[in-house]
Amino acid sequence: MSLLLDTHAALWFFQADSRLPASARERIEEAGSDAHVSMASLWEIAIKVSLNKLTLPGEFETLFPSSIAESGLALLPISVAHLATVRRLEHHHRDPFDRLLIAKAKIEGMTVVTCDPHFPAYSVPLLW
Repeated sequence: MSLLLDTHAALWFFQADSRLPASARERIEEAGSDAHVSMASLWEIAIKVSLNKLTLPGEFETLFPSSIAESGLALLPISVAHLATVRRLEHHHRDPFDRLLIAKAKIEGMTVVTCDPHFPAYSVPLLW
């Protein structure tokens, strides 16, 4: 099963935060490079850091490349197909980053690791 971590799931995974359930952490670790962090999540994190809504335990520029590499996860780029799918999604959820993650999951056939209550409305496979 190919996984796509929602932004909060990625942050909690990298920080070993107990808010990420142990069962989800185990599935992510088992998936290895078949578990993905989206460039959209990194973009969202960068914006939140710049607005002082999020503090990181290190510099953004080095923290995420090293965290992704050390964890064995893969970085998923944003494609035109992902963006075209966003355009066609129903507006159950207005968060642009989450909408992009949902589109990516649909296009790539991935299961999203999230506790966001808006995701089930999009009929994408969910873990958590």
